[in-house]
Amino acid sequence: MSQHNGPARALIVLNPAESKRLIAKGVAARPEVVWAKQHGRIVVGNGTTNAFIVEELTGEPIDKVAYAAGVVWRGELGVTPGNGRLSPLVLIKGERVDRAYVEAVREFEAGDVFIKGANAVDPQGRAGVLLASDVGGTIGSVIGALAARGSHLIIAVGLEKLIPCVLTAARKCGSRVVGRAHGIPSGLMPVVNATVVTELEALRAFADVEATHVASGGIEGSEGAVVIALEGPAREVDRALQIADSVKGEPPVRSRAVGSI
Repeated sequence: MSQHNGPARALIVLNPAESKRLIAKGVAARPEVVWAKQHGRIVVGNGTTNAFIVEELTGEPIDKVAYAAGVVWRGELGVTPGNGRLSPLVLIKGERVDRAYVEAVREFEAGDVFIKGANAVDPQGRAGVLLASDVGGTIGSVIGALAARGSHLIIAVGLEKLIPCVLTAARKCGSRVVGRAHGIPSGLMPVVNATVVTELEALRAFADVEATHVASGGIEGSEGAVVIALEGPAREVDRALQIADSVKGEPPVRSRAVGSI
């Protein structure tokens, strides 16, 4: 059956690695990120999605597992080994500097950007970050300063992590209230004052389309995949398809020692 007259429509499927690459491209293209790269400061926290963002901002490939800290891997809640872990990227006017991210945030102004990953996102656009650290980890160390200064906080998170309600989930977690766990008992911190970038926002950064999450899951390498419906003028849908096609075949994130995460 031919497509009806009206807006063009398409369906795309992205596995988790492809989603991470798309989200990274979308984050790097955001106006506040472009401005901060030229004129201000950018800090990219640890995480696998953030590792893709580092690659997009610097043009240099990195070991994505070494850039992670807290991870869900090997069927457990865990953390990567501290020895060999890469430090968060700090850029000042586009130049990489060797500084601790906490020190860099102390100098943040309103136009500066902190980029963080997440472990959950809900339909209201609230993100949730798992906390294996008893003192709140990366997000706990910076969120107060970012809020106080009015700096940009961008949360990059794939729709494979969509849950019904981050606030409800947070009330069910906590390292001191969870008696047993697969891995490290953890808390979950809601982050409500951030710009959340999923695959949908990333697609809209490149094309004037309506992007809708319509299905999830799969097998044979498509575990965690998301299915997204695109709708809009034919030229814009074509643009969205081109950016989606450009990330197809992105290799899965794998530890050199223990397979995929």
